Amino acid sequence: MVRRIIGSAAVLLAALPLSSAVHPTHTLTKLASGGTVGRELTPEARAAVRRQLRERGQGTYIAEMLAERDSALARWHDLNGKPLSVWIQPTAEIPEFNPGFATSVRDAFLNWDALRLPVRFAFTPDSAAADVHVTFIDHFDEPISGRTKWARDDDWWIIGADIVLAVHHHNGIALDDESMKAMALHEIGHLLGLDHTSDSTSIMAPRVRVRDLSPADRATVRLLYTLPPGAVR
Repeated sequence: MVRRIIGSAAVLLAALPLSSAVHPTHTLTKLASGGTVGRELTPEARAAVRRQLRERGQGTYIAEMLAERDSALARWHDLNGKPLSVWIQPTAEIPEFNPGFATSVRDAFLNWDALRLPVRFAFTPDSAAADVHVTFIDHFDEPISGRTKWARDDDWWIIGADIVLAVHHHNGIALDDESMKAMALHEIGHLLGLDHTSDSTSIMAPRVRVRDLSPADRATVRLLYTLPPGAVR
């Protein structure tokens, strides 16, 4: 059984005062029904995961992720050096679309790739051959600036993902290159299996206030990729 999960966020534009920000929607939605939820680890394996969370969870927001996902974690398989192929839409017939947006998104992938996780990224000009697609739209009707949809199997392994980024905030203001990169950093975090955190200094805050990965972002994703996916309780 394949399930699809949706993650979304808004970026606070540099031109907007913080008081003008609108809370985005953020949902974890099953778009396929039926089947069992999560992977059944053995009691010993669950105990080992909980021990690692206690010992290594400080400085991360993985506890918030577990609370959001009913004590389950999702991640990609270790790909043994084979990168996920990423296609980024190079141009779009959208008012105020900047060809530099594709470069901003590419730079965001490279920032995550610099962490040298078991999941790496490579870029392809062939959309048909890509594992991950990044496309642009004019705007979302909701107060968000980006959305990630990924599919997982019953064992909570992520098996596919797509990202959509808006050229305009929902109030009509266009994102600049810096804001587009920040939004892409956030959505790639979702693609890797991260959820939102209440820490506003992290790129995975639901309203993106920062422009780079925080120590907590790095620590959380590194911890995630040392753990098996599935339910830990």
